[in-house]
Amino acid sequence: MFTTDYNTNLKIISDALRSEQSFDLVKRDLIIADRKAALFFIDGLLKDDITEKILEFFYKNVKSENFKSALYFAQSAVPYVEVEVTSDLKKICTDVLSGISALIIEDFTEVILLDTRTYPQRSTSEPDNDKVLRGSRDGFVETLINNTALIRRRIRDTNLTVKAYSVGTQSHTDIAVIYMENKVDKKLLANLDKRLKAIDVPSLTMNQQSLVEALYKNLWYNPFPKVKHTERPDTTASAILDGNIVILVDNAPSALLLPTSIFDVLEEADDYYFPPVTGTYLKLARYFITIVTVLITPLWLLALQNPDYCPEFFRFVLLDEPQNIPVFWQLILMEVGIDGLRLAALNTPNSLTTPLSIIGAIALSEFAVESGWVSMEAILYMALVTVANFTQPNFELGYSFKFCRVLLLVLTYIFNVWGFIIAFIINLVLLCTNRTLSSKSYLYPLVPFNGKEFLRKILRIRNPR
Repeated sequence: MFTTDYNTNLKIISDALRSEQSFDLVKRDLIIADRKAALFFIDGLLKDDITEKILEFFYKNVKSENFKSALYFAQSAVPYVEVEVTSDLKKICTDVLSGISALIIEDFTEVILLDTRTYPQRSTSEPDNDKVLRGSRDGFVETLINNTALIRRRIRDTNLTVKAYSVGTQSHTDIAVIYMENKVDKKLLANLDKRLKAIDVPSLTMNQQSLVEALYKNLWYNPFPKVKHTERPDTTASAILDGNIVILVDNAPSALLLPTSIFDVLEEADDYYFPPVTGTYLKLARYFITIVTVLITPLWLLALQNPDYCPEFFRFVLLDEPQNIPVFWQLILMEVGIDGLRLAALNTPNSLTTPLSIIGAIALSEFAVESGWVSMEAILYMALVTVANFTQPNFELGYSFKFCRVLLLVLTYIFNVWGFIIAFIINLVLLCTNRTLSSKSYLYPLVPFNGKEFLRKILRIRNPR
C-alpha cells in the first residue's frame, strides 16, 4: 500500500487516521538529514521528554547512510528501546490511537512505530474495597503495563508468561493473560485462548464485566460470580503461583482470577498474613457469617409463621404485638431501602457522606418504628445482615446472597415450610450449576468431594503453593 512517494504515504495515513478532524491527533512535520518526515501521535498520551530527546538525536546525529531502509534506520538511528517497523495500515492506526507514535520518512515504504506512550493514572495505593490489616499497601491502577509490572515484581521466574490479546473491533482493548507455564492447566488455557479469539464485539463497553459476559454467554441467569475480582497484586501473584490464570484488562484497576469456586471468592489476603490459627479463625468466621446472612431473616419469618415449631429457647424471637404491615413486607421494604441508602451514599459528596448516612439511618429507622411501618426486631435482623455482608469484599457475591435470601423469603411467605425447602433446593442448584471456565463444579472441592483440598480451603494450614 505504501510507496516511495512521501506525499502519497502522508495522505494515506492522514486519511486513515482522519487527523484533520481531531484536534488532539497531531501531525508534526520534520526534516531529518534533508529528508522530509512526519510524526503522528495523540496529544496527552506522549512522553514529551523522551520524544524531545529522540528528535534532538535525529537533528544532530542522523547521517545519509542511515537511510538504507526503514528497518536499518530503526536499528541504526533510533535511540529508543521499543521500536517496530510495519506497513500494515490497520495496525498503524490502532497503535497510534493507543498512544504509540508513527514516524514516516521520505523514500521509505514502511512506517516506524515508537512506543513513547504514557497514560494518565492515579497513584498506586491500597484499594478501598480490598484492604488488609497486614501486608503490602499497593494496588492495581487503570494502566495495563503498570499492573503487569506489579506482578513481575513479585514473581521473578522465567515460567511466568504474559500473553497479549486485543478484543473489540472498535475499542481494540488490550488484555493480558498471565500464568505459570509449569503449573497452569493446559486444557483450561487452550479453552480460554479459543474463547478470547472468538469474541466478536464492537467494544468492551463495561470493561471487565463485558469480557466476562462474552466468555460466559449462556449463564446470565445465574447471579453467582463466574470469576474472582481482586485489586491486590499480592493476591493475584499468589493465585498465579497456585496454578491459576489471571486476566488483566486495560483501564480496569483489578484482576480476574480463573478458575474460581465459591471458596476462592470468599478468601481474603488477611487469611494468609496472620498465623495459621488466626487465619483459620478468620476463614471459619467468614463462612459462618455468610451462611447467617442468607438464612437468618427467612428462618425468622418461618418461625413467625409456625410458632408451634419454634423451640422453647428460641421463642424470644417471636413478636408479641400485632403488626400493621406483615413482617414479610417489612423485610422486603428494608431490603430495597438499604440498597437505596447505599446508592444515595455513592452519589453523595464525600464531605457529606458520613453525616448524612448516620442521620438518614437514625431518622428513617426511628420514624419507621414509631409510625408502625416496621418493627424493631425487623430492623435488628436487617442491620445484622447488612453489616455482615461486609465481611467479604466481593459485591457481586454479596448481591448473589441477597437474591438467594429474597427467594427464600418469597417462597417461605407463600408456601410456608415447603416454600423454604424448595427455595433452599433452588439456591443449591444455582450454586452447583454455576460452572467455571474449566467446567469444574462451583462448589469444588466440596462437590465432588476432595478431602485434602477441602481442608486446605476451609483451614489456614499453610500459605498458597
